[in-house]
Amino acid sequence: MNRPTPNIEHERAEARVKAIDALSRYKFWMFGYWAAIWVHLNRLAPTKEPSPFKPLVEAARKMRS
Repeated sequence: MNRPTPNIEHERAEARVKAIDALSRYKFWMFGYWAAIWVHLNRLAPTKEPSPFKPLVEAARKMRS
């Protein structure tokens, strides 16, 4: 039987890197795409990780205020 867990974890890590890379290049649509992929894979993974985007969300909330 094929074990999908290592693939999900690898894909989740790759999505995080691609999301941050896209944001660093002002590619906001691509950031959103890869961040959504990360969230989806995190839901599928047997071990959940805290969001790597939380500091970005907190910074945006501070800027809004």
